[in-house]
Amino acid sequence: MEADGSIPVNLTRHDSLDYHPSGSNDGRLITFISGRDGNHEIYVMDSAGGAQRRLTDHPAEDIDPSFSPGDSLIAFDSNRDGNVDLYTMRTDGSDVTRLTTHDSTDSHPFWSPVDDRIAFYSNRDGNHEIYVVRADGSEMTRLTTEATDDMFPSWSPDGKHIAFSSWRDGSAEIYTMSADGSNVRRITENDADDLAPAWSPDGKVLAFVSRRDGNMEIYTINVDGSDERNLTSNPASDSNPRWVRTNR
Repeated sequence: MEADGSIPVNLTRHDSLDYHPSGSNDGRLITFISGRDGNHEIYVMDSAGGAQRRLTDHPAEDIDPSFSPGDSLIAFDSNRDGNVDLYTMRTDGSDVTRLTTHDSTDSHPFWSPVDDRIAFYSNRDGNHEIYVVRADGSEMTRLTTEATDDMFPSWSPDGKHIAFSSWRDGSAEIYTMSADGSNVRRITENDADDLAPAWSPDGKVLAFVSRRDGNMEIYTINVDGSDERNLTSNPASDSNPRWVRTNR
């Protein structure tokens, strides 16, 4: 759909559940999760919904794909080795490499748009916190240290900030912080949970999911907390928003 919520288009048109889209940085491809072949695997298609093809083929669950800055690699998480860890693969599904080997859950990788850092959340130190790791698995850094859960990290287009959801003030709200974990700012304030933030390509707006009107709908808000808007209004659940660059 457009950034104002107009002209929603069904891209996958499959009987199974297709979800968690993530666009390539050049705007040509969208990767997503589907259960169409039995379990949840990662697929890719062009930005108009054509040329859909399966990238992973494993009895385990492969989910949460995210493109690297040059669109040559995709980060994802999988329980193929027991617990949920982070992996990378080439955009044709080859050369799968395991990045984390912890007995906790490492989930929701989001690749920095400017370098080889990957943000994710993990419960390796108790509750869910935000971490960053290099694409070769080195330099693991914990960014948040709250007693409550911090989840769903999303990099700003310039790589200087990370948006995320946190329960630190009661219900889940959207926050931003500098890429080193400093300068935490609360963006939303609502009794309902606000989840899964995603930055606009110009870095000025955050899209997110909320139940504030009953079921899961998509909203946007400026990064300064102003001009909050409801984009979708449907009895079904609308979730996991992602911006896609276009050449228009």
